[in-house]
Amino acid sequence: MEKQAITILQLYPKDMNIYGDNGNLQVITKRLKWYGYTPVVIEYNVGDTLPKKVDIVIGGGGQDSGQEKIHADLLKIGPQLQKWADQGVPMLMVCGLYQLFGHFFKTLAGKKLQGVGILDIETFGTNERLIGNIITQSAEFGDIIGYENHSGQTHLGANTLPLATVVKGAGNNSADGNEGARYKNVIGTYLHGSILPKNPQLADFLIRTAVEKKHGEFSPDLIDDLFADMAREIARNRPR
Repeated sequence: MEKQAITILQLYPKDMNIYGDNGNLQVITKRLKWYGYTPVVIEYNVGDTLPKKVDIVIGGGGQDSGQEKIHADLLKIGPQLQKWADQGVPMLMVCGLYQLFGHFFKTLAGKKLQGVGILDIETFGTNERLIGNIITQSAEFGDIIGYENHSGQTHLGANTLPLATVVKGAGNNSADGNEGARYKNVIGTYLHGSILPKNPQLADFLIRTAVEKKHGEFSPDLIDDLFADMAREIARNRPR
């Protein structure tokens, strides 16, 4: 018999999913099924109605035009997203939505897009594109491996912890060696690839946190991550 349902909210898949970030949703739903849970996926696009309760929230990357398209709608739902974040709902925001979960994103053209402020970060568009394979190291998650492709450079607030430190690559910007940001169970990152297929430890963090928060305990069966481990090793040895 399958265990209880876990609801996953995917933000703006029509406009913020240009780097294969839908693969993150596929990993979460597949691993939930392997663990015996029933994934319930809700897509939220501009103008939709937010569900009253969710267990996991994910969002992906997009071009500047995509960010501008969703911007007003994101600010509208921002208070509810902040409430969920404060309550400990696990979230994964990649690239464009990572930027808009901060205080603002200022484009290269000088347009300032206000963010929802869940993450204490600021992002500035630049002429420098940070692109290539990236390896980072996190005390909580170990090595996090992926691919970055962004011209926005993000800077953390004084009291904000990064997700990881860069071993190979650029990360948040071309200066400080940090990658991503954390607030409670919210993870922001520039890693594509998609990030979760090569980093199942992150997927399991989202799942475990959601299950424990909703059902009180998480007692999973062991998953064989042989192919994920192989993909990690191939990516680890790729040139920048």
